Amino acid sequence: MSSPATAPPAPHNLKRIVAASLIGTTIEWYDFFLYGSAAALVFNKLFFPDSDPLVGTLLSFLTYAVGFAARPLGALVFGHYGDRLGRKKLLVLSLLMMGGATFAIGLLPTHATIGTAAPVLLTVLRLVQGFALGGEWGGAVLLVSEHGDARRRGFWASWPQTGAPAGQLLATGVLSLLTAVLSDSAFNSWGWRIPFLLSGVLVMVGLWIRLSVDESPVFKQALAKAETRKAKAEPMPLVSVLRHHWRDVLIAMGARMAENISYYVITAFILVYATTAADVSKQTALNAVLIASAVHFAVIPAWGALSDRIGRRPVYLLGAAGAGLWMFPFFTLIDSGSFGALLLAVTVGLVLHGAMYAPQAAFFSEMFATRVRYSGASIGAQFASVAAGAPAPLIATALLSEYDSSTPISLYVIASAVLTLIAVGVAKETRNRDLADVAASPEGADPDGTEATASRTPGARAL
Repeated sequence: MSSPATAPPAPHNLKRIVAASLIGTTIEWYDFFLYGSAAALVFNKLFFPDSDPLVGTLLSFLTYAVGFAARPLGALVFGHYGDRLGRKKLLVLSLLMMGGATFAIGLLPTHATIGTAAPVLLTVLRLVQGFALGGEWGGAVLLVSEHGDARRRGFWASWPQTGAPAGQLLATGVLSLLTAVLSDSAFNSWGWRIPFLLSGVLVMVGLWIRLSVDESPVFKQALAKAETRKAKAEPMPLVSVLRHHWRDVLIAMGARMAENISYYVITAFILVYATTAADVSKQTALNAVLIASAVHFAVIPAWGALSDRIGRRPVYLLGAAGAGLWMFPFFTLIDSGSFGALLLAVTVGLVLHGAMYAPQAAFFSEMFATRVRYSGASIGAQFASVAAGAPAPLIATALLSEYDSSTPISLYVIASAVLTLIAVGVAKETRNRDLADVAASPEGADPDGTEATASRTPGARAL
């Protein structure tokens, strides 16, 4: 029989928890993607004006990559305290930090006003953004995973994942609207600030909703059990993760390679490639990403539901193989210069990306024991982002500059897909694991080093 922790929660409670996670992640991804789009469109002119256009774009993407460098530190800090103090408290803090940094970017003087101090301040604020996002993802998906119905965990946990396309949709939509109604000179002068300042309003809404939800019952259960064994010192979550879950951390990192790299090539680098190599207008490229992001949002829950039926690994492997195989057609379609072809390229790319991204939340949550889950999922996801998403637009832009061809970029994404196929291929299927067993560990040991047997959801077959 199901324990109280694993029994499905009341539908209205679960929907409120999903909404809180989704709105919070949407706002944080809006902030993060807004920077990426602005880096491709205007930051090269406003903060690096002494460089030629493509070099300026490279420098702009370099500050973009700095945000990824801070994400592992955020994962370590937020993961540690999230496993000790709870998911909810840390999620509120991450939202405030991300929103505050984004609002401040909207007020930032440009290079023309304060000189080299402008890109320095921009980089500092980008670091704050990255630090906050490093702690946001793990907490948001765990809050839903640990509240949700175990038999539909893939579906429910995929909803916070839709915060990425929703944030992309919102950021691209605002930028697209502004570029449509403003002249280039007006947008470059002051219009670009509006989306960043809008973040302040969005954060207040997200904070109000996020404060209304309860802490994860699975975490409360784990904390109560930890309190009963206070006589025995409990190791730091990071130490436990590296001791008992190092294999799962490596698998999570490998799984992120194709997912992360393909996403930023499709949504961020495309704004550079389409407007320079394919001679497509900025407005046309933004519109294509906008429509494709809406499709991406819609398919993620469907992929998540499919992972509940056939497993996390088959869906993930399908997405990784598909993303790699799509790269050559992707650039060929963009090179045609047709809006329809451009839209098809981005939409199919994001649908295939969704097959990796949707099951990822449940997949990573199910790898780790409760008292180290925030740390394990965050470390695996965010450390990979330094090698994957962080340099992806930078590497793609450098390859385009060096070879004046999309072929090396396609091979770069295909190589990442091979790494992901290997990582997920050697992983164990996790969809039948019971998150309520605080001692459960895929490696057979609980966080304090004592032996334990991993539980499964009621009626599940052996793994």
